[in-house]
Amino acid sequence: MRREHVDLPGGTVIAYGHYGRPFLVFPAEQGRAWDFENNGMVSAVTDLVNAGRVKLYCVDSRDSATWSNRDIPLEERARRHGDYETWIHRQVLPFIYADCDGRQDVGTIGCSLGAFHSVLFALRRADLFPLAMGFSGSYDPSTWYGWGDRGDAMYFANPMDFVPNLHGDHLAWLQSRLSVLLVVGQGQWEDTTGSLRSTRHFAGVLQGKGLRCELDVWGHDVPHDWPSWRAQLAHHLPRFC
Repeated sequence: MRREHVDLPGGTVIAYGHYGRPFLVFPAEQGRAWDFENNGMVSAVTDLVNAGRVKLYCVDSRDSATWSNRDIPLEERARRHGDYETWIHRQVLPFIYADCDGRQDVGTIGCSLGAFHSVLFALRRADLFPLAMGFSGSYDPSTWYGWGDRGDAMYFANPMDFVPNLHGDHLAWLQSRLSVLLVVGQGQWEDTTGSLRSTRHFAGVLQGKGLRCELDVWGHDVPHDWPSWRAQLAHHLPRFC
C-alpha cells in the first residue's frame, strides 16, 4: 500500500492509496493524522485501498485549541475552529487535488468528535464535500461544557443551530447535492458520551429538512470504540467507492 506522510504548514497529512475516490479523514478528539492507521481503521479497508477504489487523507485535529478547550467560551472556540477550516481549505485540499491529478469531489469520514467535523465540513461546503460519513458523533457543540455568549461564529459552526433554518434555493441545492451517513451503536459509552441520542436527533433534523441522511443504528453490543468503527467503516465504505 502506498503511504505518504506530509507535514504541511499547520499540520500533518498522511495519504494512503494510489488511486480511487478521495476521502478526507478527521481523527477522534484531539487526535493526530496517524491515529486512523494506529487503530486499525486503514487495515479494515486495505482491500479497497489496494484495489484502487479509495484514497484516504488523514489529518491532524486542533481540538485541544478549539472544541476541547473548556477554558475559553464557545464563541472563541468557534472562531478558532474557523482557523482550522481555513487550514483544510488552503493547505489540505490543494494537496489532495495535486495528489489526485486535479480537482474532484472529496468525501469526509470521522469517528467521535471527528464525525462532527466530517458532517460540519460537508454541510458548510457541499460544493467541495458532497458525502459525509459520521461514526458515533455528537452534533451540538453547545452541549460540550459550553459557556459564554454565542454569536455568528458559533451559529455557523453548530449544525443544530443553522440546519433548522435552512430554506429556499440553498436548501434545495443541498437536497440535490449532499448525502450524509450517520452510524452509531447502542453499547457502552454511546449513551454516556451522548452520541446515541445526538445521532438519532440530528438524523431527524436533517431528514426533516429533506436532506439525504441515512441513519444506521447498531446493536447493544456495539460500544463507542475503535473495534466498532472498524467494522462499521468496512461495512459501509464499499458502497461509496
